[in-house]
Amino acid sequence: MAKQDNTFGENLKSYSMKIKKAIETLSKGDSITVGSTPKEIIGENRLYRLLHYPPNAIKTQTPILIVYALINKSYILDLQQDKSWIRNLADQGFDVYLLDWKAPTNADKYVSFNEYVNSYLDESVDSVLNQSSVEKINLQGYCMGATMSTMYASLYQEKVKTLTTISPVIDTSQDTTVIGNIARHLDIDKIVDTLGNFPSQKLYECFSILKPFKQGINKYINLIEHIDNDSFVQNFLRIEKWIYDTPPIAGETMRQWIKDIYKNNKLFQNRMCLEDKMVDLSKIKVPLLNIIAEEDHLVSPDCSAPLNKAVSSEDKQLMRFNTGHVGLIASTYSQHNVLPKVGQWLKAYASI
Repeated sequence: MAKQDNTFGENLKSYSMKIKKAIETLSKGDSITVGSTPKEIIGENRLYRLLHYPPNAIKTQTPILIVYALINKSYILDLQQDKSWIRNLADQGFDVYLLDWKAPTNADKYVSFNEYVNSYLDESVDSVLNQSSVEKINLQGYCMGATMSTMYASLYQEKVKTLTTISPVIDTSQDTTVIGNIARHLDIDKIVDTLGNFPSQKLYECFSILKPFKQGINKYINLIEHIDNDSFVQNFLRIEKWIYDTPPIAGETMRQWIKDIYKNNKLFQNRMCLEDKMVDLSKIKVPLLNIIAEEDHLVSPDCSAPLNKAVSSEDKQLMRFNTGHVGLIASTYSQHNVLPKVGQWLKAYASI
């Protein structure tokens, strides 16, 4: 009995030490580094930076412009060296550019999708075309960025060689996620009219209730249990940094996102207007690669998949992967399963 009590005491002491170490580790989380792939800024204004990541292999002729979402920060695409979407594409020989959105200020509360797509995205495309001396780009978007890329391809496809969408929000009538249900019942007019921009705290509150146990208690239990595994800890801290690094969203843009796309499903029904331009998905004829995650808890796979039927592209492919929203772009699984297939598909259209 004494031996059992001694073993229990030792285990308790060991676990207590791990808890203490986990607390100390979390307190230093702000110092964790992200975005290690070499880059240069080739364009910038108050709401975006256009970043260039030169290729690490034989350069393909057509550059890639990645459009990130307006939610959280784009360094999830370059989280760490062995889990970097951007580095992997550069290693495959692609000339990669990233449209990195800045946080809007109170002066930007009236900025809408019209400015984001017709001005900032179009300006960035022209900058890439000029720098690369080509006539078309490979356009690639993630989440909300994929939705914006789809809008852009509908309006400016003369500048687009291929379109790659990763977890795009398209047919919101098929979105059964908690986020989709919140969006359909959100009084966005009251929030925007009162606060201006949609605050970052409200965004985090929405995400924190998606998987309260997994994203709350359980993840910290996992950290304690793996606190002596440096690789696990470093990856945990980077993801944790990204989750809490949530900028506000321009008020009018958020109003459109909720009312036009989620509540009224205007994008999928070809009824969405950006200023005087009607976004018609059926006008898209460029080759399409639509990538979805079967375990996505932020964008239902059934919300993303209808894009393939909505466009008029003769060459269109739907790739499904057994992972989640973030796992699709920032994981070992992504490096070994998703990116090789993306690169192979793109190289079929890129002259060496």
